This record gives sequence, C-alpha cells and structure tokens, in this order.
Amino acid sequence: MTTGRLHSIETFGAVDGPGIRTVFFLQGCPARCLYCHNPDSWGKDSGETITTESVVHTAKRGMPYYGREGGVTFSGGEPLLQGQFLVETMDALAEEGIRSVIDTSGTWVDEFTKPAIERSQLLLLDVKHSNSETFQEITGLNQDNLYRIIDLANEADKPLWIRQVIVPGINDTEENVEELKEFVRVRVKHVYQIELLGYHNMAIEKWDRLGIPYKLRDVPPMDRGRLARLSQLL
Repeated sequence: MTTGRLHSIETFGAVDGPGIRTVFFLQGCPARCLYCHNPDSWGKDSGETITTESVVHTAKRGMPYYGREGGVTFSGGEPLLQGQFLVETMDALAEEGIRSVIDTSGTWVDEFTKPAIERSQLLLLDVKHSNSETFQEITGLNQDNLYRIIDLANEADKPLWIRQVIVPGINDTEENVEELKEFVRVRVKHVYQIELLGYHNMAIEKWDRLGIPYKLRDVPPMDRGRLARLSQLL
C-alpha cells in the first residue's frame, strides 16, 4: 500500500475548487517560488504520513456539505509529486462517490501525472507567469512541465481553472493580464475560469523561522482596488 506525506488539512474550503471542499495539502514541491506561503511544504519527506484510508475517512465527514459541485482538493506543496498515492487515493474516493480536484503549480510531471489528471474533476493550475524568463525567476524552474500538464489536460478534455498571483512590480500591469489571456487562449482547450490572486507577505515570519532569505520583503501586499481593476480585464 502506497502512503503519502501530508502538510495540513483544511475542512469546508470554499476557494480551492467548486463548492465546499476538504483540502489536503500534500508535502513536497520542486519549485522555490519567491512568494511561497508554505515553504515548510517543500521537503517531500517532512510532514505526517497518511494512507488512502485516512484520506477517505476524513473526506467522508464532509459529504453532507459537498453537494453537486464540492468534494476533495489535493493541493500542496505540489500534489503531483506524490502521483502514485494521488491516483490510488482518487480512485478510492471515487468509489465513495467523492470527486477530486488537483491544485497544481505546473512544475512536476512523471508517469503518474496523466492518470491523475484523467481522474480529476478539473485542474486548478497556478500559472506563475506567462513569460518564460519571469516564470523561471519566480519558481527557479523552466516552463516545460507547465506546457506538458496543459497538453495532458487538453488531451483528457479537462477544464482548467487558471490562477495567477499578482505581485507589485512583477506582474501587476494591464499588459501582463493581456499576455496571460493570450497565453490561455492559445494553449488551453477548456477554460473553467481565470482568477487573479493578490500577493500578500504574511509568510515572512515562516521564512524567517526556517532561515530562508525572503527576497520580496520590501514588496507591499497587492492593493485590492488595483487587483479588482485588473480582474475586470478578464
């Protein structure tokens, strides 16, 4: 039996997929995003050991609230880094009538990525930036896996819920939003929605506790009014 590594659980989640959801934040991530709010999730061997049975047990508690749209979201970290566990657990949830969503940073692909995507209700895809150079500056990685995941989602006819964190001085311009729209128009077959998320600096203390330099320390949180105006372009 495959086991997984868990960072944390959120019950009654309302922002990580359609409807009300139980969100399992899995441990491990290949990216090192400048504004990551869970840097303690980077290490794959950290966190708590979990089993498919424990996930199903926890998820079933929320079934009265899921309705027709809700279910389970696997987030992270990067959940696709635990692909085999993800596939086995999504199958077990489906047997109980619980639908699953994957919330991915688009930074990891292996032999389990395709079957995981095929089992997903839809994909929440965090497109860090549509420009390849800026993407690498933010994540420390190139865009190859991002393209591969989009292609796999297109092949499986899975809708994509596109997200992008808007950071002052990095991508908070109308031009960036137009570039994101064009990126999605050209590459994504089925768009569920596009969502802009405002950068915040609430994770600075966590970075400090881990002894990791936080390069965006002097960047203010994203202005809500400015974010709303940019979102109107979508």
